[in-house]
Amino acid sequence: MFTHLQTWQAIDTLAERHRTSPPGLARLAGLDATTFNRSKRTGPDGRERWPSTESIAKILAATRVSFEEFVGYVGNVDGAANAPRLVPLIGFAQAGGGGFFDDAGFPVGGGWDQIAFPGIRDENAYALEVTGDSMAPVYRDGDIIIVAPNATVRRGDRVVVKTRDGEIMAKGLKRRTTRQVELASFNPEHEDRIVGADQVEWMARIVWASQ
Repeated sequence: MFTHLQTWQAIDTLAERHRTSPPGLARLAGLDATTFNRSKRTGPDGRERWPSTESIAKILAATRVSFEEFVGYVGNVDGAANAPRLVPLIGFAQAGGGGFFDDAGFPVGGGWDQIAFPGIRDENAYALEVTGDSMAPVYRDGDIIIVAPNATVRRGDRVVVKTRDGEIMAKGLKRRTTRQVELASFNPEHEDRIVGADQVEWMARIVWASQ
């Protein structure tokens, strides 16, 4: 059972994860900017006001967050789910060297460093440190990206892709069919890529970046 406080805390967490405020989250979803204001969370008589299912559905669609992931934020009210835990870390360029991922795209081996990251629920999540400016202006040298292999990947998401020939790249997912995967480059100086679906070993969603 969700409490009133837990539900509003989940909305606050969702806004924080997307580097915005509750009013900013509301605007992103096409709602009135005051929808999630703290003043709207209780009535003049002190009674609790709950966010509508429609407003929650709209912010999940706008942020491309699944309902299951949102439910995970509900438990954050006591701070336990937000406690930092150690996530495997490796340089992006080094990741393509082999031996760091299994066939499903989960981190393996002992060559990883570690970084503390709060609130990540994917037990197979890992971090990649960007080197150089080949992914600028979206990701720059020194940025850390958090990748969640178990997260649902949808069109428009930023993803890390490994091909069967060992190439690892970060791109935007433009389109995916049974025959091919269309990927958008972040840097306008680099062409977009089209990869045969049978040439993609795995694809994982980027859920956070230290920008």
